[in-house]
Amino acid sequence: MSKVMKFGGGCLRDGRSIARACAIIGRQKRAVVVVSAVSGVTELLLSAIEQAKRHQRNIPPILAALATRHVAVIDELCPGGPAKKRLQVAIAAQLSRAERLLTGIACHRDLTPAVRARLLSCGERLAARLLAGILECLGTRAMALDAHRAGVCTDENHENASIDRTRTRKALAAKVAPLLRRDIVPVIPGFFGRGPSGAITLLGRNGSDYSAAAVAYALGAERLEVWKDVDGFMSADPSRVPTARRLERLSFAEAAELSYFGARILHPRTVEPLEGTRTRVFVRSMDDPGSPGSEIAATNSGRVVDIAGIAANTRLAVIRIHGAGIGSKPGLLAGVSSQLAGAGINIHSVLTSQTCINLLLDPADARRSLRKMKAAVNGVIKRIELEERLALVGVVGERIMEKEGIYARIFTAVAREKINVEMAAAGASSVACYFLVRSTDLDRALRAVHDEFFP
Repeated sequence: MSKVMKFGGGCLRDGRSIARACAIIGRQKRAVVVVSAVSGVTELLLSAIEQAKRHQRNIPPILAALATRHVAVIDELCPGGPAKKRLQVAIAAQLSRAERLLTGIACHRDLTPAVRARLLSCGERLAARLLAGILECLGTRAMALDAHRAGVCTDENHENASIDRTRTRKALAAKVAPLLRRDIVPVIPGFFGRGPSGAITLLGRNGSDYSAAAVAYALGAERLEVWKDVDGFMSADPSRVPTARRLERLSFAEAAELSYFGARILHPRTVEPLEGTRTRVFVRSMDDPGSPGSEIAATNSGRVVDIAGIAANTRLAVIRIHGAGIGSKPGLLAGVSSQLAGAGINIHSVLTSQTCINLLLDPADARRSLRKMKAAVNGVIKRIELEERLALVGVVGERIMEKEGIYARIFTAVAREKINVEMAAAGASSVACYFLVRSTDLDRALRAVHDEFFP
């Protein structure tokens, strides 16, 4: 049985961290590696897009920064010889690809979703070649396989694609299995795949975890290890709640909801491809490789504590649509949702009443949504407001809504701190509920709920 190991950008910050990743990989047998872009590279590529739109002369400095970030690691870790030369050539070829794409953007002053996907995939492609090449230099046989050519198959959505499990299993196993039989470590870039037409598609920001789960599913892997620069899943964000503790075990559903509500440990869709399988999932720490980390179990967690953890989302805005009886107007909410979806805007959640509909959005989308929707003010919709000073607290635990008194304990703890709850919702998931508070009250609210359940 094979093992899939995923290394995030935080594990690939510099030569020292990449050397540690290589040491961990070198001790494995029949391992497949999935990587994110080197830390900071995706941000450089996003900046490059904007700079290229302004003028072609802005491209060389960003390409130089990309080259420096990768070449410095090669020079630090690779002794001279053919393996180093091959790696330098491979990195140069990827940088040349990025340059051509950026030059096209500069010349045409246009960026299609397909071109954007191809350009942003360059970060992970560079990382895969870098890691595979360094493994070779250090004596571990390895080969970089681009995800779309290896067989990570998706639907046709260029920005936020979904994995096609059936096509991926059929295509990827045929490419990867022969390498494993020859004791070669396949290194696959995460974050992107191939749509039905053959075009490159992206799996959403930080989608490499999702890629790794798809690879684990396709290979029938016994284990998926997601290596991070943190200790594992925590009961809360330690930077906000100093008493937070590592969770030894949580369920697939709990991990998905904690990630959705703001825990930056896994991509929210990571566990989707593994539903119904026997693959064991672990979040492990690069800083403490001897620790078992957190296990994400397909069955229940077996935990005694009522909740798994508390997550916070400060990247949140609320649009309030006011009007007499709008909560019961047939088709109104569907019309608003369709209008925003047509503009590529995702609605995180909706709370309705008879006189107000509340839409929870990403702040980057909120003002754009407001401009679009203000044109809809009519006899039914009287007023539309934007609220940007709220934060969300998500409380997650198995069968949380079936346990008597949980909701009362949450809000009593918050009330003791004299914090006003702006909105609350429960029931959409059997393992989660959430409430909104003023951003200035967030840390106190998190600590109050955490202290209630983790004394």
